[in-house]
Amino acid sequence: MKVRIQFSKHGVMKFIGHLDIMRYFQKAMRRADVDIAYSGGYSPHQIMSFAAPLGVGLESDGEYLDIEVNSHNGAEHMKQALNAVMVDGIRILSVRMLPDQAKNAMASVAAAGYLVRFRKGYEPDFDYQGTLQDFYGQDTIPFVKQTKNSEIELNLKPAIYELEIRDEAVYMLVDASSAGNIKPSMVMEAFYRFREKDLPEFALQITRTDTYTAIEEDGIKHFIPLRDVGIAF
Repeated sequence: MKVRIQFSKHGVMKFIGHLDIMRYFQKAMRRADVDIAYSGGYSPHQIMSFAAPLGVGLESDGEYLDIEVNSHNGAEHMKQALNAVMVDGIRILSVRMLPDQAKNAMASVAAAGYLVRFRKGYEPDFDYQGTLQDFYGQDTIPFVKQTKNSEIELNLKPAIYELEIRDEAVYMLVDASSAGNIKPSMVMEAFYRFREKDLPEFALQITRTDTYTAIEEDGIKHFIPLRDVGIAF
């Protein structure tokens, strides 16, 4: 049976990279006595797939991993067993059963939501709340991405699905697919350049609010949280 697990990542755990989080959950499955399935062959490994990796330094309420299990005692039992072995900063939020035809978490990701706040002492010296929609209303949002050997000119506008002020923070829903993968810091850097300002280093506190997959109804694309693909069990 395929299972999708949603978890949050806060506090000091935001400084732990994706590969270490993967290793941590492999050990946590054993400690929680989850009857996780293993691959075959000479070097079997736990069948586990994570959604879009979270950048170091970011917090999140919308991280996901998929596993396969041979047996279970229900979603609530699995949730409680995993939370009993979690370290401070990681919390299991939901456990859902996936349909057999569902894509794995990594292949399902289409978008991610973020809340961006400013660290104390790094607040903008301009009216960012009043001018955010002027920025978003542009026909194009240029951004120059630096690579090791060159510069790439991008138009961020098609990859920003929502951009608004929520609770005095900047909320954005952006492309997080393997083909797009727009980082919130890129949007904020472009916003500062729109205001002819430089974004200070370490100015942003970023929280991923959720991770989404895309469905189409009547030719219109809709984004739904990855947890909503699964069902309770």
